[in-house]
Amino acid sequence: MRFAFKTSPQNTRWEDMLAVWQAADEIELFESGWTFDHFYPIFSDPTGPCLEGWVTLTALAQATRRLRLGTLVSGIHYRHPALLANMAATLDIVSGGRLEIGIGAGWNEEESGAYGMRLGPVKERSDRFEEACEVLVGLLTQETTSFEGQYYQLKDARCEPKPVQRPHPPICIGGSGEKRTLRTTARFAQHWNFVGGTPEEFARKRDVLHQHCADVGRDPKEIVLSSHVRLGEDGDVAKVAADAAALGEQGLDLAIVYLPPPHTPAVLEPLAEALAPLA
Repeated sequence: MRFAFKTSPQNTRWEDMLAVWQAADEIELFESGWTFDHFYPIFSDPTGPCLEGWVTLTALAQATRRLRLGTLVSGIHYRHPALLANMAATLDIVSGGRLEIGIGAGWNEEESGAYGMRLGPVKERSDRFEEACEVLVGLLTQETTSFEGQYYQLKDARCEPKPVQRPHPPICIGGSGEKRTLRTTARFAQHWNFVGGTPEEFARKRDVLHQHCADVGRDPKEIVLSSHVRLGEDGDVAKVAADAAALGEQGLDLAIVYLPPPHTPAVLEPLAEALAPLA
């Protein structure tokens, strides 16, 4: 099994997040680091502080040398996919080819409504997301992209320069909707992220994803399977290792350990020691 960490940029200070990432960059066990992409804190006081995900990710890319990096995940309705494609290509270049493009259909009604960003009902989110994935891949791989969809229209659109990674940085789709999200994952993604839950639930969603892969003629081995594994505020690293091991028995490739605020690099060495036997 492989390992990563996640520092949501909410209820924290930039200096503390930076210290965690720079320390993790020196610990070989952690292959990647992740932020989230929200404008309000989630599952906590929404009036608290929240740093913007892609700006912090870009700064963290310049402050590290080895870690792969991405957002888990960007709601596709926050930015037009053409804008996102240009952001992703640029960040892949400035990071030296370390970017993973984390995207999802979107779900946060509170911040979407506050900012006047249309989220829409579930079907609309899924339809828009599927179009956006096609636009994103086109812009990152083709000289020009034309697209005529319900939500997006492009005419001979360019995205230059192209990213370092070819054909494009890996696309990580987060979400567990069995009818649409996992089907879109089978079509477009190189990485699927399970938000977290029991090994049994993970296994069921994995099987649904693999069936969608069969339906579209995709080898499921082409898609990395990851899950959030949460480090509690009590710092119980043994529980993290046990949870990761249980998911690993069901085929998990990458355990992404969610680090709760306040962020401190002091948690990293004990965590790496607990996880090392599973690697």
